[in-house]
Amino acid sequence: MSRNRRAKIVATLGPASSSPEMIRKLYDAGVDMFRLNFSHGSHEDHRARYEAIRAVEREVGTPIAILQDLQGPKIRLGPLEGGKRELANGSTVRFVCSPTAKGNDLPLPHKEVFDAIVPGNQLLIDDGKVRLSATGVGEGFIEAKVISGGVVSDRKGVNLPDTILALSPITEKDRVDLAFGLELGVDWVAFSFVQRASDLIEAHTLVGGRAGVMSKIEKPAAMSVIEDIVALSDSIMVARGDLGVEIPPEDVPGAQKDLVRLCRLAGKPVIIATQMLESMIASPVPTRAEVSDVATAVFEGADAVMLSAESAAGKYPSDAVMMMDHIGEEVERDPTFSSVIDGQRPAPEATAGDAIADAARQIAETLHLPAIICWTSSGSTAIRVARERPRCPIVAITPNAVVARKLALLWGVHCVVAEDAQDGDDMIQRAGRIAYRDGFAKAGERVIVVAGVPFGTPGTTNMVRIATIGSDSDANI
Repeated sequence: MSRNRRAKIVATLGPASSSPEMIRKLYDAGVDMFRLNFSHGSHEDHRARYEAIRAVEREVGTPIAILQDLQGPKIRLGPLEGGKRELANGSTVRFVCSPTAKGNDLPLPHKEVFDAIVPGNQLLIDDGKVRLSATGVGEGFIEAKVISGGVVSDRKGVNLPDTILALSPITEKDRVDLAFGLELGVDWVAFSFVQRASDLIEAHTLVGGRAGVMSKIEKPAAMSVIEDIVALSDSIMVARGDLGVEIPPEDVPGAQKDLVRLCRLAGKPVIIATQMLESMIASPVPTRAEVSDVATAVFEGADAVMLSAESAAGKYPSDAVMMMDHIGEEVERDPTFSSVIDGQRPAPEATAGDAIADAARQIAETLHLPAIICWTSSGSTAIRVARERPRCPIVAITPNAVVARKLALLWGVHCVVAEDAQDGDDMIQRAGRIAYRDGFAKAGERVIVVAGVPFGTPGTTNMVRIATIGSDSDANI
């Protein structure tokens, strides 16, 4: 099945969307990648969802990407006496490094916080609803002044936007979950709360090339070294929930735009996530502001937009996917869409592969060709062509099902698993048959074919040819 849009849709599975029937319904509505959120659910829950996705994949004959999203380190309060406490504006509060606390103290059982925080640093509780500023730090305690008060309760999350913690983004729970996910065969792994480039070295070591490494950008510390993080990541998720707590909300749109631009420049897929159609958790229709938010991400050229609670726990999971699908289609039909995307196009890098990809796009647009066909063993050819954001669809043909599933996240790419080409004639003929079969070209139309020679050698994009689709659905030069 091919889509009528270039931007991809990621949907999170959960209690509202775990049955095989609903997963198939979500795929039919427009999902290109399913997210397994390991902050919730058991391994057996995720195994059942994984197997249901792969069953759908076999039914439809199209590669489907699966993302494992690891929980990462969560900084939370311990239990409070009475279960909750009201913090008044201007009052002084004492945090103690203990799993429990008596009286008015707040338990914060995370030694790394007490080792790193300094006076003047902020502590944000419950997604920033309660804000405090550290005024003093001692052995096992933090004195803080309440800036914006409110009620706090057991186990609420604590964000520390000014504090760089000596903390790996990969907890012991994550290591167990990661081993399980890699055993299942997930295609991408998202690492939460990445702060520094060295976090990615640890992530790649653990993954060992068995899946793509995705960095979730949620911390201001990550933004300060973002170019290094993008360089060491296989893809990026703009996780606007925690990011919007730790930086001023008015700064989030600019950060999102910068991240999309950097990822496109680097040829790395980027997902825009969190609260995109939030009201559809309980409502069958989104707000106009939410529609505009999704449209903005598509106009920016993001590879994918993501649904979280909307599809995992909401009342209208398939409606949310269909709405996102319709928004993407309408934006890409807008007369200004191509000019906006073209205006953001980075210059090709000084490599043969990038020069070939740029040439293929220009030829396709000059001759108004219906598709660019990429033969790729590692995925690099399709990634280079997608970086160009051509106006026509990209068909990626690969002999490797693992590569095809990873490419399902990529902007504008329709993935096909097929045996590698034997020679130039075989490459052209089968590219034409696939383009004809999947509805990307009609008999008599021409397409661009991009490949690397010798065939089957990763990273050797060095050839571009124009082929004509024959009346018998074969292709002739």
